[in-house]
Amino acid sequence: MQYAIPAAPPWWSRLLSRMPRTGDVPKQGHHLRSFGTPYDDEPPPTLTELYQARRLDMVRLALFLVDDLHTAEDVVQDAFAAVCRMYGTSLDGLQDPGAYLHTAVVNAARSVLRRRRTARAYNPPHQGYGPPVDEGLLLAEEHRQVLGALAQLTRRQYEVLVLRYWSELTEAQIAQTLGLSRGTVKSTASRALDVLEKKLKAGR
Repeated sequence: MQYAIPAAPPWWSRLLSRMPRTGDVPKQGHHLRSFGTPYDDEPPPTLTELYQARRLDMVRLALFLVDDLHTAEDVVQDAFAAVCRMYGTSLDGLQDPGAYLHTAVVNAARSVLRRRRTARAYNPPHQGYGPPVDEGLLLAEEHRQVLGALAQLTRRQYEVLVLRYWSELTEAQIAQTLGLSRGTVKSTASRALDVLEKKLKAGR
């Protein structure tokens, strides 16, 4: 049975398509294949090459998950440190560095959010360390409404949408990253998009 996550609605596509990406940033050293592609006849990249090629995209992914640039940078550093502890700087034995890195970033972001919830049980919420990346874009009325609706999703719904429409992962890749079945990924994305549509229509 084939599963397919529904296409993103226009407001979601507009929001993410205007965000900066790192696709045109020159990659030094080993060329990195796309997420989920095995390295058949060539060795995987080193940790340094992985860092140079993927750090900015991972920071932007983490920023969506933790909503704080400084924390997002820390999350990515923790993720790369986890990769290094497990596989060393040569990444020997790591079949898919991109997939492992996505999972490490998501897990590190979850740890931050758990600590944040615990801290807020004892202290008032703080306002963060400063404005997010692309503040002018994010503060536009339409984008404020979208981000406000996103904040009301469950953690799983939010993660699935960010990985699908920002990181552009396939259902199989999202399932691998989050430890879910492909059917769960599909149904979660469908429910999340329905919830967002209803909340945005109600806010107009």
